[in-house]
Order: sequence, then structure tokens, then C-alpha cells
Amino acid sequence: MTDTVTAADVRPVHKPTTKPARPFFSSGPCAKPPGWDAAALATASLGRSHRSKIGKQRLQYCIDLMREVLKLPDTHRIGIVPGSDTGAFEMAMWTMLGARGVTALAWESFGEGWVTDAVKQLRIDPVVVRADYGQLPDLAAIDWSTDVLFTWNGTTSGVRVPNADFIPDDREGLSFADATSGVFAYDIDWVKIDVATFSWQKVLGGEGAHGVLILGPRAVERLESYTPAWPLPKVFRLVSKGKLAEGVFKGETINTPSMLAVEDAIFALEWGKSLGESGLIARSDANAAALDAIVETRGWLGHLAADPATRSKTSVCLTVEGADEAFIKKMASLLEAEGAAYDVAGYRDAPAGLRIWCGATVDTADIEALGPWLDWAYATAKAG
Repeated sequence: MTDTVTAADVRPVHKPTTKPARPFFSSGPCAKPPGWDAAALATASLGRSHRSKIGKQRLQYCIDLMREVLKLPDTHRIGIVPGSDTGAFEMAMWTMLGARGVTALAWESFGEGWVTDAVKQLRIDPVVVRADYGQLPDLAAIDWSTDVLFTWNGTTSGVRVPNADFIPDDREGLSFADATSGVFAYDIDWVKIDVATFSWQKVLGGEGAHGVLILGPRAVERLESYTPAWPLPKVFRLVSKGKLAEGVFKGETINTPSMLAVEDAIFALEWGKSLGESGLIARSDANAAALDAIVETRGWLGHLAADPATRSKTSVCLTVEGADEAFIKKMASLLEAEGAAYDVAGYRDAPAGLRIWCGATVDTADIEALGPWLDWAYATAKAG
């Protein structure tokens, strides 16, 4: 039986001898898939125009893989766009908001960011439904006659929506899901999603800079029937002569992509395809369960998200008894110096704590090996 570790009795104090084989626990960019090697990436598209035959083929192949792994219906289009998840979500906001009222849900940093952009940049007056870090707003209170902005998985708070059941089939407004820490880790009902965005750097462990924009048929209808009152930068333009720019969703990107990043994403997607979406979800679930077991046996460690039903299984945010920001930085720096865990300090806007990525590219054995190192770092930081 594992003894409970309390704040007064932190064990082990001695430095552990076994380290995680891959101590990469950053919540973005996340750990590369197991077996990743830069030498394994296809390179024939490098140094070539993204408009060349091979460039278009590889971009389309990347899109096809995303559709297959996510089991995305043919009704939804997939585009590779600039600016990571942020760029993709901004593109959706700037091109589609303003046609009707807007409701913005904010329970963590990025949700608050979309509120700021709607209010200060687009000068929309949204209804803002907030909750504190670690909590979820009342999803039953949402007015679906408005367009609704929400994060599927709050990367900085460790809180997620439990599923898509809160989105009605007969909604009048559009559902906008920032799903960057959710896709490939949860079973998403795509019929309920009109707009979704993510980046390869999260659950896939790909490179940053590029975002992915998924549009359902109701979003396409909005784009073709509504012209925003504000000017649109070129990198946001999805419509030409009143019709959707279909090429964007067939690998003809708006601006020049990094084909190296695309090949890296293809590697991750091929790995994901070998497991299937259910296999990817199972790996995240196993990692989150292993971290739960660590938390449950340590009195000084807790979950920021108290409700297991809405607790993230990817970006898991932890509370540390008595810790302030300086203490967390000390713990994180101790772990990094030992090569035991990288990038585990919580997000800068979140309450002081740890954040451990448990997505599919992390191996469960590495999560399990992390526990004694957290004990050591906590005891060492307190002693110091």
C-alpha cells in the first residue's frame, strides 16, 4: 500500500534514482510522439513551393489524415491557416461575428482573451459568462440565439466541458470551440460544432506557427451570407466574390506554410492513425489516471479543477499547499536542472501551481516516474 504523503511528512527527501525517460510535460509545444526522430521526417517537399504538385499533395494529405483520425464528417471543411490556434480562432471571430449577439464563456486565460478581442478590437458587446479558475460556468444558462465562444479544454485552468450535450441541435447561433487541447483527446460530437480551431503543437506534439480551422455547414453559410462591418486583413479572408474560398480547404493555404512543420504534423498524424482516435484518447486517459494516483497519495498536492467530471485529461493543473509563484518557479527549476521534468510551472495568469501535460504523446510510465521527483522538489524547495 502506498503511504499518504502529507505536508509535514514529505517523502522521499533523497533524490530519486529513476527519471522519466522523456521528461517533456509542457502544455505547448507538447511532447513529440514516441519514436519521433527528425531524420524520419519526409523531406522531398522542403525547398519546394507550397504551390508545387508535391507541396499541394502533402498539404492535402495532412488535411486528409486529420479528417480520418478525427472521424470528421464530410460536411465539415478543414483548413491550415497562419498563427497557430490563436490565429485560427481570431480568423473565425473576425470573419463571422457581428451578424447576431455574442455570448463568450470565460473560465481561464484564453477564454478571457477572446472576450478582450470581442470587446476592444471588434467592439462587440458580448454577454460574458465567467467562472473562477478551477470552475465551469453554468452551461445550461447559455442563450443559443447568440453565437457562443468557448474553450473545449481550458489549458490554463485544467477545466473542460464534459461533452457537447449542452449545445442544442436547434441552436440559432453558431458554436465556436477553441479545441486546441481537446481534439485527439476527447470524443467530440462534430454535429454540435460549427467552428473549431486547434494547433498541431498540442495533443499531436507537432510544431507551432500553424493553426487548423474546421468549419461546419452553418459556418460556411454565415461566411457566404454576411459581410463584417470591419476591414479584414488578407490572412483572415475566407471568402472571394461572395463564395467560400474552397482552395483554402484543399491545401491552398492563404500564406506560405512551413513544409517542415507540415511534415512534422504528418509524422504525428500517421502515428495517431496507427492508434486510432480511441487509442489516442485511451493514452490520455491512462496518463491522467496515473497523475490522479500521484495526487491522491500526497496531502500537499491537489487538483485546481475539483470536479472530476469537468477536469482536463490533457492539461492537468495542480495546487501545491502553501506555494506562491516563487515557490513554484523553484520547484520547476529544480526538476529541470535534474532533467526530471521540463516546463511544469502553471500558466502565468493562473493561480500558482503546477501543470502537467497528460496528452497522448506522453508515456504513462513517465507520469508514474514523476511522483517521487515531485516529492523531492517540494521537500527541497521547502528546505531551501
